[in-house]
Amino acid sequence: MNEERKIETEEVEEASKPPKARVEVERGEIEPAATDFERKRDYLAGFLAQQAAEDAPAAPGGDLYEGVISALKEIYDPEIPVNIYDLGLIYNVEVSPEGHATVKMTLTTPHCPVAESMPGEVELRVGSVPGVGTATVDLVWDPPWDPQKMSDEAKLELGML
Repeated sequence: MNEERKIETEEVEEASKPPKARVEVERGEIEPAATDFERKRDYLAGFLAQQAAEDAPAAPGGDLYEGVISALKEIYDPEIPVNIYDLGLIYNVEVSPEGHATVKMTLTTPHCPVAESMPGEVELRVGSVPGVGTATVDLVWDPPWDPQKMSDEAKLELGML
């Protein structure tokens, strides 16, 4: 059952060169590709020439929007040592291209001691951001706030993680 396999080898001085590529031109004629040095259309040229679109300042990620978020992060709840943004009291922030900021927010409870003053403070702080012309605060109670709306940083600060 021991079959021996033999592999045949052949020694050569050099390998033969492969034939040159040939390209068929318009009338069915064949010509070597090496003679046509004209560069064909570069499909990446349009892609590579595009410039990165700049973020609109009022869009999320834009300078004006991020300025509003920074201002909100400077406002702290007087009863809890966490800013109102990380506390989850800010439900939505919209900034128009004309510089009008609208903040939709809630409070921890309707009976919160700062229920009358907090929306005014938010409006003043957001309105003072450079580039914001006017600021409006919409205080809502639905959906009601609960601790699950807090950021992980806020939960960590309060010992909830």
